[in-house]
Amino acid sequence: MSARTRLPARMLWMLPAGVALLAGLDAGLVLLGLPAPVTTERLPEVHGMLLVLGFVGTLISLERATAYARPAGFIAPALLGAGGVLLVVAPVPLVAGKFVLAAGAASFVLLYVPLWRRQYDAALLTQLLAAGLALCGAVIWIGQDGMERVIPWLIGFLVLTIAAERVELARITMGPRAAIRLLIHTWAASGALALGIVLPDAGAIALGAVLLSLTGWLVVHDVARRTIRARGVTRYMAACILAGYVWLAVAGLVLLLGEPSAQPAYDAVIHCVFLGYTFSMIMAHATTILPAVLRIPLPYRPAFWVPIGLLQVALVVRVWLGDGLGMPVAWRVGGVLGVVALLLFVLTAVASAVVGPPQNSFRTDAERATA
Repeated sequence: MSARTRLPARMLWMLPAGVALLAGLDAGLVLLGLPAPVTTERLPEVHGMLLVLGFVGTLISLERATAYARPAGFIAPALLGAGGVLLVVAPVPLVAGKFVLAAGAASFVLLYVPLWRRQYDAALLTQLLAAGLALCGAVIWIGQDGMERVIPWLIGFLVLTIAAERVELARITMGPRAAIRLLIHTWAASGALALGIVLPDAGAIALGAVLLSLTGWLVVHDVARRTIRARGVTRYMAACILAGYVWLAVAGLVLLLGEPSAQPAYDAVIHCVFLGYTFSMIMAHATTILPAVLRIPLPYRPAFWVPIGLLQVALVVRVWLGDGLGMPVAWRVGGVLGVVALLLFVLTAVASAVVGPPQNSFRTDAERATA
Protein backbone atom coordinates (compact mmCIF):
# COMPACT_ATOMS: atom_id res chain seq x y z
CA MET A 1 0.00 0.00 0.00
CA SER A 2 1.40 3.39 -0.97
CA ALA A 3 1.98 6.23 1.44
CA ARG A 4 -0.66 8.22 -0.41
CA THR A 5 -3.38 5.66 0.35
CA ARG A 6 -2.35 5.42 4.00
CA LEU A 7 -2.40 9.16 4.55
CA PRO A 8 -6.16 9.73 5.01
CA ALA A 9 -6.51 6.82 7.47
CA ARG A 10 -3.63 8.06 9.62
CA MET A 11 -4.93 11.60 9.61
CA LEU A 12 -8.33 10.39 10.85
CA TRP A 13 -6.70 9.47 14.17
CA MET A 14 -5.74 13.11 14.64
CA LEU A 15 -9.19 14.58 13.97
CA PRO A 16 -10.63 13.97 17.46
CA ALA A 17 -7.41 15.31 18.99
CA GLY A 18 -7.73 18.41 16.81
CA VAL A 19 -11.34 18.88 17.94
CA ALA A 20 -10.25 18.58 21.57
CA LEU A 21 -7.45 21.12 21.06
CA LEU A 22 -9.69 23.70 19.38
CA ALA A 23 -12.48 23.18 21.93
CA GLY A 24 -9.98 23.47 24.79
CA LEU A 25 -8.61 26.75 23.43
CA ASP A 26 -12.16 28.01 22.94
CA ALA A 27 -12.92 27.09 26.55
CA GLY A 28 -9.83 28.99 27.61
CA LEU A 29 -11.23 32.17 26.11
CA VAL A 30 -14.53 31.57 27.90
CA LEU A 31 -12.71 31.17 31.22
CA LEU A 32 -10.91 34.45 30.57
CA GLY A 33 -14.29 36.14 30.28
CA LEU A 34 -13.69 36.99 26.62
CA PRO A 35 -15.77 36.43 23.47
CA ALA A 36 -15.25 32.95 22.02
CA PRO A 37 -16.40 31.31 18.77
CA VAL A 38 -18.40 28.71 20.72
CA THR A 39 -19.92 29.33 24.13
CA THR A 40 -21.62 26.48 25.96
CA GLU A 41 -22.21 26.05 29.65
CA ARG A 42 -20.13 22.86 29.73
CA LEU A 43 -16.96 24.02 28.01
CA PRO A 44 -15.31 25.69 31.03
CA GLU A 45 -15.82 22.50 33.09
CA VAL A 46 -13.94 20.31 30.59
CA HIS A 47 -11.20 22.75 29.54
CA GLY A 48 -8.36 20.94 31.31
CA MET A 49 -9.34 17.41 30.33
CA LEU A 50 -9.83 18.41 26.70
CA LEU A 51 -6.24 19.60 26.42
CA VAL A 52 -4.54 17.02 28.64
CA LEU A 53 -6.26 13.72 27.79
CA GLY A 54 -8.35 14.69 24.77
CA PHE A 55 -5.42 16.23 22.88
CA VAL A 56 -2.05 15.38 24.45
CA GLY A 57 -3.19 11.96 25.70
CA THR A 58 -4.48 11.02 22.25
CA LEU A 59 -1.27 12.24 20.64
CA ILE A 60 1.03 10.29 22.99
CA SER A 61 -1.08 7.12 22.87
CA LEU A 62 -1.12 7.31 19.06
CA GLU A 63 2.67 7.48 19.09
CA ARG A 64 2.85 4.43 21.39
CA ALA A 65 0.26 2.55 19.28
CA THR A 66 2.38 3.20 16.20
CA ALA A 67 5.40 1.74 18.02
CA TYR A 68 3.35 -1.32 19.08
CA ALA A 69 2.19 -1.80 15.45
CA ARG A 70 -0.83 -3.96 16.35
CA PRO A 71 -4.48 -3.05 15.69
CA ALA A 72 -5.36 -3.47 19.38
CA GLY A 73 -2.93 -0.69 20.26
CA PHE A 74 -5.12 1.90 18.55
CA ILE A 75 -7.98 1.32 21.00
CA ALA A 76 -6.38 3.77 23.44
CA PRO A 77 -6.14 6.78 21.06
CA ALA A 78 -9.59 5.96 19.69
CA LEU A 79 -11.20 6.02 23.14
CA LEU A 80 -9.28 9.08 24.34
CA GLY A 81 -10.16 10.96 21.17
CA ALA A 82 -13.80 9.88 21.35
CA GLY A 83 -13.96 10.86 25.02
CA GLY A 84 -12.65 14.31 24.20
CA VAL A 85 -15.28 14.78 21.51
CA LEU A 86 -18.07 13.55 23.80
CA LEU A 87 -17.09 16.14 26.41
CA VAL A 88 -18.08 18.95 24.05
CA VAL A 89 -21.23 17.39 22.59
CA ALA A 90 -23.91 18.94 24.80
CA PRO A 91 -26.68 16.33 24.23
CA VAL A 92 -24.37 13.61 25.57
CA PRO A 93 -24.31 13.45 29.39
CA LEU A 94 -21.02 14.72 30.78
CA VAL A 95 -20.55 11.56 32.82
CA ALA A 96 -20.58 9.52 29.60
CA GLY A 97 -17.61 11.46 28.27
CA LYS A 98 -15.85 11.02 31.62
CA PHE A 99 -16.31 7.24 31.52
CA VAL A 100 -15.05 7.01 27.92
CA LEU A 101 -11.97 9.04 28.84
CA ALA A 102 -11.35 6.76 31.82
CA ALA A 103 -11.70 3.73 29.53
CA GLY A 104 -9.22 5.33 27.15
CA ALA A 105 -6.76 5.94 29.99
CA ALA A 106 -7.14 2.30 31.09
CA SER A 107 -6.47 1.15 27.52
CA PHE A 108 -3.44 3.43 27.46
CA VAL A 109 -2.02 1.67 30.53
CA LEU A 110 -2.66 -1.73 28.93
CA LEU A 111 -0.95 -0.56 25.73
CA TYR A 112 2.30 -0.08 27.63
CA VAL A 113 2.29 -3.64 29.04
CA PRO A 114 3.32 -5.47 25.81
CA LEU A 115 5.74 -2.64 24.99
CA TRP A 116 7.42 -3.10 28.37
CA ARG A 117 7.50 -6.87 27.95
CA ARG A 118 9.17 -6.33 24.59
CA GLN A 119 11.86 -4.19 26.23
CA TYR A 120 12.32 -4.25 30.01
CA ASP A 121 13.45 -0.66 30.27
CA ALA A 122 13.14 1.74 33.20
CA ALA A 123 12.18 4.67 30.95
CA LEU A 124 9.34 2.64 29.47
CA LEU A 125 8.26 1.55 32.94
CA THR A 126 8.16 5.23 33.89
CA GLN A 127 5.77 5.89 31.02
CA LEU A 128 3.61 2.95 32.08
CA LEU A 129 3.40 4.32 35.63
CA ALA A 130 2.70 7.82 34.30
CA ALA A 131 -0.20 6.44 32.26
CA GLY A 132 -1.44 4.92 35.51
CA LEU A 133 -1.43 8.40 37.04
CA ALA A 134 -3.54 9.62 34.12
CA LEU A 135 -5.97 6.77 34.78
CA CYS A 136 -6.17 7.77 38.46
CA GLY A 137 -6.93 11.35 37.47
CA ALA A 138 -9.62 10.28 34.99
CA VAL A 139 -11.29 8.01 37.56
CA ILE A 140 -11.19 10.68 40.27
CA TRP A 141 -12.75 13.17 37.85
CA ILE A 142 -15.81 10.94 37.39
CA GLY A 143 -16.93 11.78 40.91
CA GLN A 144 -15.77 15.41 40.94
CA ASP A 145 -17.36 18.61 39.65
CA GLY A 146 -14.08 20.55 39.70
CA MET A 147 -10.49 19.78 38.75
CA GLU A 148 -8.66 20.65 41.96
CA ARG A 149 -8.18 17.01 43.04
CA VAL A 150 -7.50 15.86 39.49
CA ILE A 151 -4.82 18.35 38.42
CA PRO A 152 -1.92 16.86 40.47
CA TRP A 153 -2.38 13.46 38.82
CA LEU A 154 -2.41 15.03 35.36
CA ILE A 155 0.76 16.94 36.24
CA GLY A 156 2.43 13.67 37.16
CA PHE A 157 1.26 12.05 33.91
CA LEU A 158 2.54 14.76 31.59
CA VAL A 159 5.77 15.64 33.38
CA LEU A 160 6.94 12.04 33.76
CA THR A 161 5.85 10.90 30.29
CA ILE A 162 7.66 13.74 28.55
CA ALA A 163 10.74 13.36 30.76
CA ALA A 164 10.85 9.65 29.90
CA GLU A 165 10.71 10.43 26.20
CA ARG A 166 13.61 12.87 26.66
CA VAL A 167 15.60 10.10 28.33
CA GLU A 168 14.80 7.75 25.42
CA LEU A 169 15.93 10.33 22.86
CA ALA A 170 19.06 11.46 24.72
CA ARG A 171 20.07 8.22 26.45
CA ILE A 172 23.68 8.37 25.21
CA THR A 173 24.40 11.82 26.62
CA MET A 174 22.43 11.24 29.84
CA GLY A 175 24.36 8.10 30.73
CA PRO A 176 23.40 4.46 31.34
CA ARG A 177 21.78 5.16 34.74
CA ALA A 178 19.51 7.92 33.47
CA ALA A 179 16.39 5.76 33.21
CA ILE A 180 16.86 4.42 36.74
CA ARG A 181 17.22 7.93 38.15
CA LEU A 182 14.06 8.95 36.31
CA LEU A 183 12.23 5.94 37.74
CA ILE A 184 13.24 7.01 41.25
CA HIS A 185 11.71 10.43 40.59
CA THR A 186 8.59 8.68 39.31
CA TRP A 187 8.11 6.71 42.53
CA ALA A 188 8.76 9.88 44.54
CA ALA A 189 6.15 11.81 42.54
CA SER A 190 3.65 8.96 42.98
CA GLY A 191 4.27 9.02 46.72
CA ALA A 192 3.70 12.78 46.80
CA LEU A 193 0.41 12.37 44.96
CA ALA A 194 -0.72 9.66 47.37
CA LEU A 195 0.25 11.89 50.31
CA GLY A 196 -1.77 14.73 48.80
CA ILE A 197 -4.97 12.70 49.07
CA VAL A 198 -4.76 12.87 52.86
CA LEU A 199 -2.60 15.98 53.39
CA PRO A 200 -3.03 18.33 50.38
CA ASP A 201 -0.46 20.89 51.55
CA ALA A 202 2.18 18.30 52.36
CA GLY A 203 1.51 16.50 49.09
CA ALA A 204 1.86 19.71 47.08
CA ILE A 205 5.14 20.59 48.79
CA ALA A 206 6.50 17.08 48.20
CA LEU A 207 5.44 17.20 44.54
CA GLY A 208 7.08 20.60 44.13
CA ALA A 209 10.33 19.25 45.58
CA VAL A 210 10.24 16.29 43.19
CA LEU A 211 9.61 18.56 40.19
CA LEU A 212 12.52 20.80 41.14
CA SER A 213 14.81 17.81 41.63
CA LEU A 214 13.74 16.32 38.30
CA THR A 215 14.14 19.64 36.48
CA GLY A 216 17.61 20.19 37.91
CA TRP A 217 18.72 16.72 36.90
CA LEU A 218 17.30 17.10 33.38
CA VAL A 219 18.90 20.50 32.82
CA VAL A 220 22.31 19.22 33.90
CA HIS A 221 22.23 16.08 31.73
CA ASP A 222 20.10 17.05 28.72
CA VAL A 223 22.07 17.59 25.52
CA ALA A 224 19.94 20.69 24.86
CA ARG A 225 22.34 22.72 27.02
CA ARG A 226 25.02 22.15 24.37
CA THR A 227 22.94 22.06 21.19
CA ILE A 228 21.49 25.50 21.97
CA ARG A 229 24.71 26.79 20.39
CA ALA A 230 23.99 24.96 17.12
CA ARG A 231 21.97 26.28 14.19
CA GLY A 232 18.71 25.54 12.43
CA VAL A 233 16.32 22.91 13.76
CA THR A 234 18.83 21.70 16.37
CA ARG A 235 18.95 25.10 18.05
CA TYR A 236 15.20 25.49 17.78
CA MET A 237 14.57 22.18 19.53
CA ALA A 238 17.07 22.99 22.28
CA ALA A 239 15.49 26.40 22.92
CA CYS A 240 12.01 24.85 23.22
CA ILE A 241 13.27 22.15 25.60
CA LEU A 242 15.14 24.56 27.87
CA ALA A 243 12.15 26.91 27.95
CA GLY A 244 9.99 23.98 29.04
CA TYR A 245 12.38 23.22 31.91
CA VAL A 246 12.22 26.84 33.08
CA TRP A 247 8.43 26.73 33.38
CA LEU A 248 8.51 23.35 35.09
CA ALA A 249 10.88 24.80 37.69
CA VAL A 250 8.53 27.76 38.24
CA ALA A 251 5.65 25.34 38.85
CA GLY A 252 7.77 23.43 41.35
CA LEU A 253 8.61 26.62 43.24
CA VAL A 254 4.95 27.63 43.48
CA LEU A 255 4.02 24.17 44.77
CA LEU A 256 6.56 24.56 47.59
CA LEU A 257 4.16 27.14 49.04
CA GLY A 258 1.54 24.44 49.62
CA GLU A 259 -1.64 23.37 47.88
CA PRO A 260 -2.37 25.96 45.16
CA SER A 261 -5.99 26.45 46.16
CA ALA A 262 -6.01 30.24 45.63
CA GLN A 263 -6.59 31.32 42.04
CA PRO A 264 -3.23 33.03 41.28
CA ALA A 265 -1.16 30.05 42.47
CA TYR A 266 -3.52 27.51 40.90
CA ASP A 267 -3.50 29.35 37.57
CA ALA A 268 0.29 29.70 37.62
CA VAL A 269 0.94 26.00 38.32
CA ILE A 270 -1.40 24.58 35.71
CA HIS A 271 -0.28 26.94 32.96
CA CYS A 272 3.42 26.57 33.74
CA VAL A 273 3.08 22.78 33.45
CA PHE A 274 0.37 22.29 30.85
CA LEU A 275 1.25 25.23 28.61
CA GLY A 276 4.85 26.20 29.35
CA TYR A 277 6.36 22.74 29.85
CA THR A 278 4.07 20.48 27.84
CA PHE A 279 3.49 22.58 24.73
CA SER A 280 7.09 23.79 24.59
CA MET A 281 8.11 20.12 24.46
CA ILE A 282 5.47 19.35 21.83
CA MET A 283 6.74 22.21 19.68
CA ALA A 284 10.31 20.96 20.17
CA HIS A 285 9.62 17.43 18.95
CA ALA A 286 6.85 18.03 16.41
CA THR A 287 9.19 17.94 13.40
CA THR A 288 10.54 14.51 14.43
CA ILE A 289 7.67 12.70 16.17
CA LEU A 290 4.69 13.67 14.00
CA PRO A 291 6.33 12.51 10.74
CA ALA A 292 7.14 9.16 12.37
CA VAL A 293 3.55 8.72 13.57
CA LEU A 294 1.59 10.12 10.62
CA ARG A 295 4.07 9.40 7.81
CA ILE A 296 3.82 13.05 6.79
CA PRO A 297 7.01 15.08 6.35
CA LEU A 298 7.03 18.15 8.60
CA PRO A 299 10.09 20.16 7.56
CA TYR A 300 11.57 22.69 9.95
CA ARG A 301 11.38 26.33 8.94
CA PRO A 302 12.52 29.48 10.76
CA ALA A 303 8.84 30.44 11.02
CA PHE A 304 8.53 27.91 13.86
CA TRP A 305 10.36 30.39 16.11
CA VAL A 306 7.38 32.76 16.01
CA PRO A 307 4.82 30.60 17.89
CA ILE A 308 7.33 29.32 20.45
CA GLY A 309 8.54 32.88 21.09
CA LEU A 310 4.98 34.15 21.39
CA LEU A 311 4.16 31.33 23.82
CA GLN A 312 7.00 32.39 26.14
CA VAL A 313 5.83 36.02 26.01
CA ALA A 314 2.28 34.89 26.77
CA LEU A 315 3.41 32.96 29.85
CA VAL A 316 5.55 35.81 31.15
CA VAL A 317 2.61 38.19 30.82
CA ARG A 318 0.08 35.79 32.33
CA VAL A 319 2.12 34.16 35.10
CA TRP A 320 4.54 36.88 36.15
CA LEU A 321 2.41 39.98 35.59
CA GLY A 322 -1.10 38.56 35.81
CA ASP A 323 -0.77 35.96 38.57
CA GLY A 324 2.35 37.21 40.33
CA LEU A 325 1.61 40.94 40.39
CA GLY A 326 -2.18 40.62 40.38
CA MET A 327 -2.84 42.49 37.13
CA PRO A 328 -6.16 41.26 35.64
CA VAL A 329 -5.48 42.91 32.28
CA ALA A 330 -2.12 41.15 31.96
CA TRP A 331 -3.78 37.86 32.95
CA ARG A 332 -6.27 38.17 30.10
CA VAL A 333 -3.73 39.46 27.57
CA GLY A 334 -1.39 36.59 28.41
CA GLY A 335 -4.23 34.11 28.05
CA VAL A 336 -5.17 35.42 24.62
CA LEU A 337 -1.54 35.42 23.48
CA GLY A 338 -1.26 31.79 24.58
CA VAL A 339 -4.26 30.80 22.49
CA VAL A 340 -2.86 32.70 19.49
CA ALA A 341 0.57 31.03 19.94
CA LEU A 342 -0.89 27.53 19.84
CA LEU A 343 -3.13 28.27 16.87
CA LEU A 344 -0.19 29.87 15.06
CA PHE A 345 1.92 26.78 15.71
CA VAL A 346 -0.77 24.53 14.24
CA LEU A 347 -1.08 26.75 11.17
CA THR A 348 2.71 26.89 10.76
CA ALA A 349 3.00 23.11 11.02
CA VAL A 350 0.19 22.51 8.52
CA ALA A 351 1.65 25.04 6.08
CA SER A 352 5.12 23.51 6.38
CA ALA A 353 3.76 20.02 5.75
CA VAL A 354 1.75 21.18 2.72
CA VAL A 355 4.60 23.16 1.14
CA GLY A 356 7.09 20.34 1.74
CA PRO A 357 10.85 20.41 2.32
CA PRO A 358 12.60 23.68 1.45
CA GLN A 359 15.00 23.67 -1.48
CA ASN A 360 18.02 24.09 0.79
CA SER A 361 16.97 21.25 3.13
CA PHE A 362 20.24 19.43 2.37
CA ARG A 363 22.09 22.31 4.01
CA THR A 364 19.96 21.99 7.15
CA ASP A 365 20.73 18.26 7.30
CA ALA A 366 24.44 18.99 7.05
CA GLU A 367 24.21 21.53 9.85
CA ARG A 368 22.30 19.04 11.97
CA ALA A 369 24.97 16.37 11.41
CA THR A 370 27.74 18.69 12.62
CA ALA A 371 25.77 20.08 15.62
